[in-house]
Amino acid sequence: MKTSLVLSLDTRRSKKDGTYPIILRLTHGRKTTSIAMGFSVLKSEWDDRKKRVKRSYKGVTSINRLNTLLAKEKIDAMDIINKLQDKKRLHRMGIMQLKDLIATKSHYESFFKFGERVIEEMKEMKRFGNAEAYNQVLKAIRKFMSGSDLTFNEINYEFLVNFEKHHLSKEGNSINGAASYLKGVRAIYNKAIKMGYAEKDGHPFEFYTIRTTPTAKRALDIEHLKKIINLELKPGHHLFDYRNYFVLSYMLYGISFIDLAYLKMENIIDGRLKFKRKKTGKLYDIKLFPQLEALLAHYTVGKRKSDYIFDIIFRNDPELAYKDAKWERLRYNKGLKELGELCGIETRLTSYVSRHSFATQAMLHKVPVVAISAMLGHSKLSTTQIYLKDLPNNILDEYNVLIQST
Repeated sequence: MKTSLVLSLDTRRSKKDGTYPIILRLTHGRKTTSIAMGFSVLKSEWDDRKKRVKRSYKGVTSINRLNTLLAKEKIDAMDIINKLQDKKRLHRMGIMQLKDLIATKSHYESFFKFGERVIEEMKEMKRFGNAEAYNQVLKAIRKFMSGSDLTFNEINYEFLVNFEKHHLSKEGNSINGAASYLKGVRAIYNKAIKMGYAEKDGHPFEFYTIRTTPTAKRALDIEHLKKIINLELKPGHHLFDYRNYFVLSYMLYGISFIDLAYLKMENIIDGRLKFKRKKTGKLYDIKLFPQLEALLAHYTVGKRKSDYIFDIIFRNDPELAYKDAKWERLRYNKGLKELGELCGIETRLTSYVSRHSFATQAMLHKVPVVAISAMLGHSKLSTTQIYLKDLPNNILDEYNVLIQST
């Protein structure tokens, strides 16, 4: 596949002042397009044989500097093409994809600008959770850089070490918090490599290992779960829904709060709850046993098939709907803290405690780890194995009855 670049004057597109734009004419796969160089001159000011601006042009202080700049732009563009050719990727690219890569490479050498593009793509795909996660990564790195820009070339081993040190120097920050941000940096960097905006050679994470520490599992014993379930709360009580959400999360295979928020009446089919996880797209198919049906009954009366089961999401716009769920999750976790205090539970209740408790119950009833992993929606079995590791002995000893027996 022949690919070429030529500096040229685009005489097809005259401007109001009679000048014509200087372009890089790109030919690839028998197709041709143009990349604007940001300058325009009269026909009489362009040397078509030498492909350069004549000295008669008065629009800049130095003609030599302008011609050097144009030549460098062409060289840089050819360098991109040659590298793609060496990697055997050039023949798989369409001309517009190649044009976009050449025209925007300098723009997206900025880690922040490229990251912003990734965030917008995530939003277009309605993956708002991922978009928010990447946004938090950019915020943390911007703060570390004190507002300065950051190129991919500057993200090296030393940068990663210094960021981790900076994060851990702040009171209350943890190794796992730093790891979360660094994993985000790595994900953005890998995307940039795939799209040709960063080089694989000298990948900063080739020698740098992201450190983590085991997270304490906060599974509740059966007596504490009974306290939550049997707590007498009437509809209208400010903790009524939060208690129900916690119990439903436990009974629905440790469903996340975001997935709970997006459940609709149409997901209830022939006595089963069928839905896809927002994060992984994994399909859930759960039989509604009597305890589940009793909890759901309060929320399903008088609702249409297209309605959300729970009064969490109120807006139709996808991005605003996600914000509704996210803000309610914050209120939910605050409510759980109060619920735990009301029930005399020392373990701080969060939306994750119900997931930990479900995983513990499933393990103790000899459910295979592979099945537990599928129920929790984990993409990797190793994630589930870490999740179930080092549970407190008193939990393992006391957790010996099914929740349905309460």
